[in-house]
Amino acid sequence: MILNNSNYIFDKNTDIKFLKSVGPKRAQALYQNDIHTVSDILKHYPRKYLDRTNIKKISDLIVNEKAVVVAKVVSMSIKRTKKSSYFQLTLTDSNHTIQGLWFHGVSWIMEKFKEGDIVALFGKIEFYQGFRIIHPEFDILDEKDDPINTSRIVPLYSSNNILKKAGFDTRGLRRLLLQIFDKNKNIFTEFFNSSILKKEGLIELNKSVYMVHNPIDQFSIDTALYRLKFNEHFFLQLLKALNKKKIESYQGKAYKELGKYAIEIYKSLNFTLTNSQIKSLRDIRSDLKLKKPMNRLIQGDVGCGKTIVAVITAAIIVGHNSQVAIMAPTEILAEQHYISFEKHFKNYDINCELLISNVNQKDKNKIYENLQNGRIDIIVGTHALIQEKVNFKDLGLVIIDEQHRFGVDQRKGLLDKGENPNVLSMTATPIPRTLAFTIHGDMDISWIDEMPSNRKIIQTKLIDDKNIDLVYKHMKKEMDSGHYCYVVYPLIEESDKMDLKDAKSGFKSLQKVFKNYKLGFMHGKLDKDEKNSLMKKFTSGEIQCLISTTVIEVGIDHKKATIMVIENAERFGLTQLHQLRGRVGRSSLQSFCYLIQRKETFNSNQRLKIMENTSDGFLISDEDLKLRGPGDFFGTKQHGYLNSGLINFNSDREIISRARDLAFQIISEDPKLELEKNKLIKTEFMINYKDMLEFINIG
Repeated sequence: MILNNSNYIFDKNTDIKFLKSVGPKRAQALYQNDIHTVSDILKHYPRKYLDRTNIKKISDLIVNEKAVVVAKVVSMSIKRTKKSSYFQLTLTDSNHTIQGLWFHGVSWIMEKFKEGDIVALFGKIEFYQGFRIIHPEFDILDEKDDPINTSRIVPLYSSNNILKKAGFDTRGLRRLLLQIFDKNKNIFTEFFNSSILKKEGLIELNKSVYMVHNPIDQFSIDTALYRLKFNEHFFLQLLKALNKKKIESYQGKAYKELGKYAIEIYKSLNFTLTNSQIKSLRDIRSDLKLKKPMNRLIQGDVGCGKTIVAVITAAIIVGHNSQVAIMAPTEILAEQHYISFEKHFKNYDINCELLISNVNQKDKNKIYENLQNGRIDIIVGTHALIQEKVNFKDLGLVIIDEQHRFGVDQRKGLLDKGENPNVLSMTATPIPRTLAFTIHGDMDISWIDEMPSNRKIIQTKLIDDKNIDLVYKHMKKEMDSGHYCYVVYPLIEESDKMDLKDAKSGFKSLQKVFKNYKLGFMHGKLDKDEKNSLMKKFTSGEIQCLISTTVIEVGIDHKKATIMVIENAERFGLTQLHQLRGRVGRSSLQSFCYLIQRKETFNSNQRLKIMENTSDGFLISDEDLKLRGPGDFFGTKQHGYLNSGLINFNSDREIISRARDLAFQIISEDPKLELEKNKLIKTEFMINYKDMLEFINIG
């Protein structure tokens, strides 16, 4: 613990309210932003940096460039216009003048200055009847005060209205951090030993924390961030390594033979498996032969043929008299999987059943009974499979479709119904390999990166609204040929009334355009049964064109759907657009995707051109990651990922790889972190990353 000049003791766990410049009242604003302790504020890292090392004379300023100017206040006044007022500050550096103008917070800002103050202004230089800066950042300099903003690289922090009202804007946060560092620069305990620091090229922990808040140049920023990013990635990978080691220690049932069902189903296929499908099946066979449970993820693009891999895997399990459970995120997908599995197993003595909400209670009770006595070999369902009434005689395999859409408790609930069952997870959400290893580092991963040979590339075109009639003409031609169409509107939230209104007016317009065709309208206000009914009518052919305000479910498989029209495509992410596009082109029929751009937004043309030029989901996900960043790209919270604001999966790839190698090496040598050299790593993990432990043994 540290003794400051006010005889007050504080350490990293000290409540923030006890700091001299905070107090109980101001602390409330920090609490509301999850900043409770000294450690928390030190981990409130800068969002970016500004280089103010180049202070210029007013005479040397260049219009439209950003610069720092140091000058004396000679006058200040409130100027009034017809509609509002603004604050004008005039400064001079003896020979020339510059003005600072504020149009917001006038009464607050005018109290900050007095004539004669020496002020450092920073901002974009404009020229109108002289040099000026609109809403400049500023420091009032004092001979006794070492300015915290001026003539250096300055960190900028995330803030909000709550923090700002309490005086914790960027400047206030910097002052608070400087107060802490003034008393002590060694708050944290280093958990890596010297050999790891040297091998990985890492600076000491406390040095990195100090440097990230007090950089002297770009190199110091990069060096500090590398260490702090390494910490985050290392502890996530440590969790994955611990989980993988734990799973490997479990005893499971070995499935050494393919069995007659798998062989017969393979022989009955009227198409040839791709090389990556075959490799995935070989990976699975190798897993199943061992006396430990499989924990494998099948990662594949939309329409690549993951389902048949799952069917053959299930056939191996039921061939050894064990049961299979397939859990899908929606009832529509569950029904679709049931149809696929039933089709492949109907000629054999294999009992497949479907458990979803609209199954009547009598049939549900029969299913519960037959699952427990082993008469049901394969059960397909939604989260209904995790209810207490569902019990198995011998659950040998759990297949989870789009597994990232299930919560931790849901996945665990199904796995707990068997004695260390094998787990095969599937996802059609294309994830760059680096990110896949980060999120799923405790799982073995197989990639299906080829499409079936009979599939044609979906022709994708970016269309502005002036040419929409050409799209409608093409839709009519396809529907006249017995094919089907989707029109999708963006819906950010179920309660987004503006989107719903747009979709309703769009539906009415389309009814006029396609008055001789059968249209259906699906939106977030419909209940589950209404949505299911609409989808069934569409897949059965009663509806020729489905208009939707909600994302068409991943995996919906209408073989004769050939046109996907995406309205306001600029409002979707690339990966989401690719998922929507994957609802067509699911047979040998040529399919088309039209991206309707109603309003050009920042980088929308760049993003949509990527969609137009490639159909490779992995390439698209890589570009999406670059353009949107990791926060929006993938829901990492449910995977136990710590969001410190530092992480960037695209630029962190080297760090991820090195952190993963180190974590897995340590756990390989010391599975319980009991060696003396690893004890501080274990302590750090248990204190600061303990919330991640709930993810142990959940695929």
